[in-house]
Amino acid sequence: MSKLRAIVMKPNDNVCTVVEEIQPGTEIDLDVFGQKTTVRVSERIPFAHKFAFRQILPGGPIVKYGEVIGIATREIKPGQHVHVHNLESRRGRGDK
Repeated sequence: MSKLRAIVMKPNDNVCTVVEEIQPGTEIDLDVFGQKTTVRVSERIPFAHKFAFRQILPGGPIVKYGEVIGIATREIKPGQHVHVHNLESRRGRGDK
């Protein structure tokens, strides 16, 4: 059995959270509620950060915990780090 390296919280999420730092080129096996998939990470993903495991188009929702947590400011491909450089938060804002 392989070691758990990333967690998908809800079936409709498009990002997962890593439980250790992940280096570029690492293949991560995910279980998305019974559907197995493997994603090759293209960037360093710091501990507790997110990466996309599905393509996210510019302006598309970033979904974690089954909820929209932000909007993609550019295309995010599977395996790319998802953070403030490519998302605009929708949580805790009063202006949008």
